Amino acid sequence: MKEPATRREALRLPVIDAIAETMDLYGANYTFGQLYGIMYFEDRPMTLEEMQSFMNMSKSNMSYAVRSLLDTKMVTKLKEKDERKDLYAAETDFFQTFRNFFAAKLQREIDVMRRALDAAIPELSEVILDAATPDDERKLCLRDLHKLKHAVSYYDWLQRFVNDLRAGVFFENAEDEARGD
Repeated sequence: MKEPATRREALRLPVIDAIAETMDLYGANYTFGQLYGIMYFEDRPMTLEEMQSFMNMSKSNMSYAVRSLLDTKMVTKLKEKDERKDLYAAETDFFQTFRNFFAAKLQREIDVMRRALDAAIPELSEVILDAATPDDERKLCLRDLHKLKHAVSYYDWLQRFVNDLRAGVFFENAEDEARGD
C-alpha cells in the first residue's frame, strides 16, 4: 500500500487493516479487504488506475479484486465515467455491507447445496424403491435420504434467513440506534 502522506491517512491504516483482517476471517481475500478499506475512506469514486496507485497491484489483480467486491455489493460501479474510465465507489454503510456480503455468501452456499440435494434425492429415492436393491443397501439409502431431507429443511430455513437479511428485517432498530436516534 501507498505510504500515508498525512497523520489522518496514517490513522486510517489500522482501521483499513482491521477491515481487511475481518474480511479475511469471513473468507474474503485480505488484499481485497484493504482495497475496500481504502475505498471506504475515499470521499469520491475511484478509477482502477487510482486504486492501483494506492495498492501497488497489477491491473489484472486490481480488476479481479474489484470484481470480487462488486459481486458482494461492497463496491458499486457508477454509471458516470471519468474521462471514459469506469468509476467505483464503496458502500460505506456497515449495516448494508453486512447484508450484502453475507447474503451473497450464504446465497452461493444455498445454490450449490440445493443443486446437489435436488439432484441426489430423486436418484436415492429410485434406489430405495427399486425391488432389486438389497435390504442392507436400502436401509443405508434410507438413512442417507433422511439426512438429505434434513439438509433440505436447513437450506429452506437458510433461504428465508437470507431473504430477511436482504430485506433488512434484522436491522430495523439497529441503524437508528447507531445514529443515536
